[in-house]
Amino acid sequence: MTVVRSLFSRARAHAQPWGFAALAAAGLLPAQAMAQGLPSMEAPSRGEGDGLLTTLQNYLFDFGALGGLILATVAFLIVAIAAIATFNEARVRGEWSKFGVVVVVGVVLIIAIIWLATKASEIL
Repeated sequence: MTVVRSLFSRARAHAQPWGFAALAAAGLLPAQAMAQGLPSMEAPSRGEGDGLLTTLQNYLFDFGALGGLILATVAFLIVAIAAIATFNEARVRGEWSKFGVVVVVGVVLIIAIIWLATKASEIL
């Protein structure tokens, strides 16, 4: 810590009054140049609305829909992992009925989650 403090004190002692301002301005120039190529922010799917509160509600709706999609993706991955594990177990033991049950229940679960996410987006 003392080494860092001594470096700053040395830099401050040798710096001219306009040196830090020039350094800060030079640091901002590349950021401004890179920001010129960025696209503008898109409006929410329901439109911007007539006020700040309506616009925020529309953005929250989009985040809720995204949360539903993430939930469906996680459910799909969990069902796929369970089906693969049960397939490996069924191949070793020869119990294919358990594998069939896991696949059928998993497909029904995924369909139910997608249906519920769709209904939730209509309610929001």
